[in-house]
Amino acid sequence: MFKKLGKGLKFVDFCSGIGAGRLGLELLGLTCVAHSEINEYSDYTYKVFYNDNNNLGDLTTLEYDQIPDSDILIAGFPCQTFSIVGKRAGFDDVRGQIIYHLKNILVNKNIPYFIFENVKGLVNHNKGKTLNDIVELLNNAGYSVAYKVLNSVDYGVPQLRERVYFVGIRKDLYTKPFIFPSPIQQVDIKDFLLPSNNDILDINHPTFQKYLSNNYNKDRVNINKILGQEYTIVDTRQSDLRVYVNKCPTLRAGRHGILYVLNGQLHKLSGLEALLLQGFPKEYVKKAINIPDSRLLSQTGNAMTVNVIRAIGKCLLEYIENNLKNELGMKHQYI
Repeated sequence: MFKKLGKGLKFVDFCSGIGAGRLGLELLGLTCVAHSEINEYSDYTYKVFYNDNNNLGDLTTLEYDQIPDSDILIAGFPCQTFSIVGKRAGFDDVRGQIIYHLKNILVNKNIPYFIFENVKGLVNHNKGKTLNDIVELLNNAGYSVAYKVLNSVDYGVPQLRERVYFVGIRKDLYTKPFIFPSPIQQVDIKDFLLPSNNDILDINHPTFQKYLSNNYNKDRVNINKILGQEYTIVDTRQSDLRVYVNKCPTLRAGRHGILYVLNGQLHKLSGLEALLLQGFPKEYVKKAINIPDSRLLSQTGNAMTVNVIRAIGKCLLEYIENNLKNELGMKHQYI
């Protein structure tokens, strides 16, 4: 039913990155009519995945008649300005002002629904004022807004990735509160790894040994014990090493260094594996085989999680379907 209904709906993919949000909605049968991305390398990967040359470009400079009509607008609007790893400048940063442009597009194109994504840090940025300002902005624009922090690990990928998601429903279409998807059973990380002899880390390398013996890790990290635990995930953060069981920490755009244990050796997490951990199916991973690994790692760190968007999209389609049923029921009463 969702696939059938989704085929009648169109969406525009703003701040599209490599298209994880697009894929989440396309898997439900929706059709992407255009996308907007200013990073040329991300857009290159997007084209590899979707063979789509219809990039609208910088959304801040668009004329509204350049934007195709659509039923849904999806956007992972820039998060760096709200992230705990950034300066948290919020609206004082030009990237934090993208939300105003998205609001104007929603209003001028009269788009019925939207799905937005941002970092969890947005929730408490400026003691919650930024979040309240965004919700008020969208509410005043004519949308009922629901938001919730969801963790990707609860939706079919073994990645600990908390993000805040917004769903907006134009007020003339609003009939009841939007309910976000419930968590599903967690999965095994070994099904998301593609080990190779080329990605093995030399634990005896002086740089790694120096890292293990720094003030944060010395007398705390037992590397031999870690190597004895298959599929243990190791995050070599800037100072301290952290260990996870059957779960990957949040993929990051600006800093890599996630490892995993297999056959008593440490393997470096690859860009292709990162795609899998963001919910991209293997047929998409195969398309990305020639894209530089470091680039893919950065791009996946900035991406949405396909599974989460698909789950949210399914709930939104259910909402739309119920509205259509109610509308048909009302018409039937007057026949």
